[in-house]
Amino acid sequence: MHTLVYDDITTAADRVAGHVRPVALAGPTEPGGVHLALELMQHTGSFKARGAQNFLLAHREAGTLPDAGVTIASGGNAGLACAWAAARQGVPATVFLPATAPRVKVARLREYGADVRLVGTEYAEALAACEEFASDTGALASHAYDHPLIAAGAGTLLDEIRRQVPGLDTVVVSVGGGGLFAGVATAARHHGLRTVAVEPENCRALDAAVRAGGPVDVTVDSVAADSLGARRASATAVRAAQQEGVASVLVPDTAIVRARQTLWDDRRLAVEHAAATALAAVARPGADVPDAAYRPAPGETVCVVLCGANTDPTDLVAP
Repeated sequence: MHTLVYDDITTAADRVAGHVRPVALAGPTEPGGVHLALELMQHTGSFKARGAQNFLLAHREAGTLPDAGVTIASGGNAGLACAWAAARQGVPATVFLPATAPRVKVARLREYGADVRLVGTEYAEALAACEEFASDTGALASHAYDHPLIAAGAGTLLDEIRRQVPGLDTVVVSVGGGGLFAGVATAARHHGLRTVAVEPENCRALDAAVRAGGPVDVTVDSVAADSLGARRASATAVRAAQQEGVASVLVPDTAIVRARQTLWDDRRLAVEHAAATALAAVARPGADVPDAAYRPAPGETVCVVLCGANTDPTDLVAP
């Protein structure tokens, strides 16, 4: 198994340059507040575009991108990114999703020209159908998070943040299967920075794996499960979580919903619950937050990654 290293991320950064949007940053609105990495403004509405481009461009360079195209199982965002990247490469994309996937994501997939297959109610069921399809057709099987090219592409985000946030100490990311976390944590460790991995209390694949000493299956039941509902974290993510400089935080759904509403109230940012999960972990100055939340030290410079915006905003209440 390939061990993800910082050189993989710098190679990915060179490869995807000009193919993805450099991340925009928003500064704190209050003293002691956090910076926000607005990756929700990325192509397809999430960070996943980075890994998808890196994956397909690497296969194009190696001559291993088949005429049958690419296939992927995804709760939505990875499928969107894969379909978009495939269209850029002129190859077909077949995307398997749980039948519970948000309609907004299914509609966007079809707009990108993907062949959408709805299977089962959980990501694992869609993945099994995707693997069978790849075996039968010869399509290149991508993955929502568990591939070194996908994780390396996601990790390109960290150096872009560092260039815009002088004195960065800590980056906070939400975790589903762990692709974003693994890439960002690998780059952060290279620079001596801390990474905070945030999961919903009832979608805790990474936390359970760290406690068990390796990937294990978990049940998923959270408002953020459409993006963070992986039943098993990748081995790469688990190895990254076991390194120094990583903190793990669990947050309740009530905090996720509140953080999402706060982003709308304060910034007019409509984000998906997965993006709000990261912000929900960070204690605001003077705020009463759960004991499990991450409390920055005085003077600590923190950046929270808002990873996606593929959401239905009709449940956001105008203040």
